[in-house]
This record gives sequence, structure tokens and C-alpha cells, in this order.
Amino acid sequence: MSDTFDVAVALSGGALGPLRAWEFVRRFAAEWTGVPLRPGDGFTQSELDDVEAELGFELPAVLRQGYALFGRRDDLTSTQDPLLPATGLYVDDAPGGILVFRLENQGCAAWGIPLDRIEQDDPPVLVESHDGWIPFLDRMSTAWVELVLSESLLAPGTLYDACELPETLLPNLYDRYTRVPLPDHPMWVGPQDSPLRWYSAPGRLIRRDGDLDLCWIHARGRMADDLATLRRDLPASWVY
Repeated sequence: MSDTFDVAVALSGGALGPLRAWEFVRRFAAEWTGVPLRPGDGFTQSELDDVEAELGFELPAVLRQGYALFGRRDDLTSTQDPLLPATGLYVDDAPGGILVFRLENQGCAAWGIPLDRIEQDDPPVLVESHDGWIPFLDRMSTAWVELVLSESLLAPGTLYDACELPETLLPNLYDRYTRVPLPDHPMWVGPQDSPLRWYSAPGRLIRRDGDLDLCWIHARGRMADDLATLRRDLPASWVY
């Protein structure tokens, strides 16, 4: 495994479309988790054809490609707010209909694609919040990257920690960590925890929730030493 893999660096260099999203996921799997993507990590074309037949419409190209590439890699997709199996995709009865592909772990929220955009190759994604369905990210390819980062960050184990970060430590965050080039996007809980923003350094990954003077951050190190460094960089009251 690489000791220098940096999410912000890996995602730098321009717009994030499908090809760059797949390149990032492949590299993240190999260099962060140490388990490269392999045949069998996704759903077969035949299985996806059957899903489309059951739904009665074709899946957006980027949704289908993600399921085919790594839709069965639970460590990348299903540790906190899981990706639905392709056979579990369903249409929510919100006005106009929304194809749901991901659920919050207690069923409090969902992520989906509006049916009036379903014919686009790389359509926008909505999230179900306490205020109803709201815009999440403007491209499914970006939502795939966010899903992989979130599910990897929040995986259980000793390499994860969280804290409330006081305003006085924000300069440490900004000085020692690079903003990951993903657009601001909402937390389903509500505006008090939005927007979500990502930061990284080699072997370290952080998500900052909200703009309040005292905001929550979630952090993960690739190795134990990485998490120890992260705690030293941001000497707050860590949960674990």
C-alpha cells in the first residue's frame, strides 16, 4: 500500500467526470484499502439487464457503470449508509418519481435520481432530507466518489475518530490539510450540519460537517500512525 496516497491530489486536475471517477476509485481501492478492484466486484451485464427489465427503463450509463465496476465491494459502498444492491433499486413515489440507489442506515434518508433526468448519462443526484428531496450533487459520477469516500471514512474500527472542532483550530485544518475538490453538498440532517467539505493529507482523510464556529469533523487514517498524526495536528476532544 502507498504511504503517500492523498485524496485531494488524486482528485486534482480538472472536472470530475466518469472516466476520472473510475480512475480514482480504482486507485483508491488499490492504494488506500490495499485491495485492488477485481472481476466479480460488480454486477454482471446480464444482472443489470434484468434490473432494467424489472424497472421498465434503462439505467443512466454512469449508474450502471459504477454497479458493474464495484457494486459488490461492501468495504467501499456499504459500511454506514449503504448502496442498494442493483436488484434492490426502486422508484420512490415522490412527485415525478425518484430512482433510489442508497439509503441512510436507519432509513432516515435516501439518495436518488429524478426520473425526469433518468435518460441522461450522468444525471444529478438528490438526497431526501427533513425538508424533502433536495439537490445533493450535480453528477452521478461525483456522487459515486462521495459515496466511496464516505463509506470508507465511516467504516468501523480503530482508524476512525471524530470530534467537535473549535474555531481556534480551523487554521490548523487549513494549513495542514488540502481541500478535496468536491463541490459543497448537504448533509441530509439539515442546514446546521451543512455543507459537507472534505480535506486530506497523505494517508489522512477528513470530512467537516457545517460552517458553525464549533463544527463536527470525521477523520480516518490509512494506518494507526496516520490517525495519531491527525489527532496531534488537531488537538481537540476526540471521541475515541
